[in-house]
Amino acid sequence: MKLAQIASVIGARLENGAREMEINGVAGIEEARTGQITFVANPKYAALARTTEASAVIVSEDFPLIAAATLRSTNPYLAFARTVELFYQPPQYAPGIHATAVIHSSARIGASAHIGPYVVINEDVDIGSNAVLLAHVVIYRGAKIGHNFFAHAHSVVREQCRLGNDVILQNGAVIGADGFGFAKDDSGRWEKIVQSGPAVVDDEVEIQANACVDRASIGQTHVARGAKIDNLVQVGHGSSVGEDTLLCAQVGLAGSTKVGSKVILAGQVGV
Repeated sequence: MKLAQIASVIGARLENGAREMEINGVAGIEEARTGQITFVANPKYAALARTTEASAVIVSEDFPLIAAATLRSTNPYLAFARTVELFYQPPQYAPGIHATAVIHSSARIGASAHIGPYVVINEDVDIGSNAVLLAHVVIYRGAKIGHNFFAHAHSVVREQCRLGNDVILQNGAVIGADGFGFAKDDSGRWEKIVQSGPAVVDDEVEIQANACVDRASIGQTHVARGAKIDNLVQVGHGSSVGEDTLLCAQVGLAGSTKVGSKVILAGQVGV
C-alpha cells in the first residue's frame, strides 16, 4: 500500500516522505524493518525514532523532524491502530449452523448468523443479525442479544441476561453467573440467596477472556455502553460500570459497587 494512501485513510499529514513509497507491513519501533511503518506515542521512545529501520513513522504534530518518512497525527496511537487494520484481516465466518449445534425451537436468531460446533442456544433466546457464536458457546433461557454479537469459544450468557449491539465476548467470559450471595442461618450455616436479577450489557462493550459479570440478587448488574473489561476481571452482583470505562486485568468489584463513566481502573485494583 502506498504511503499517501495510508495517510489519507488514517487522517494523518504526510511529511518528509515519498507519497508513492510502498509499505508492506506494520511493526513496533524496535522490530520494524525497511518497508514497514511504525509509530511513537510515548515520549520515552522518541530516541528510537531516529534509529529505527522503519520506512515510515507515525508521530505527534509536535514531534521533531526525523530521517524516516513521517506521518503526523493528533493521536498517533489511534492512527497506528487504524493502520494495523489495513494490513491485518481477522478471520471471516460464513453464515450457517453447524450440525452439532443444539438450538431450541423457540429461539429466534437473526439473518447471517454463524453458529459453530457444539453451541447450545436454549428456549426463548433472541439473537440479532450477523451474530458469530464459536464452538461451545452456551446461551441460557430467555437471554436477549442484539445485532453483531461476537462470542468466542466457551463464553456463556446466562438466563434472562440482556446484551446490546456490537458486544464482544472473548474466550471463557461469563455473563450472568450467580452473584456471591449467602445468608447465615440460626445454626451458623450459609444459605444461598437466589440471584434473580439479570446482568445487562449495553452496546459496544467488550469483555475479555475469563472475565465475569455476575447477575444480581435483585435489580440488575449493569455495564454501560462502550466499557471495556479485561481478562480475569470480576464485576460483582448488583454493580454498575459507566460508559467508556476501562477495567484492566484482575480488577475486582465487590457487589453493589458503582463506577462512573470514563474511569480507568489499573490492574488488580479492588473496589
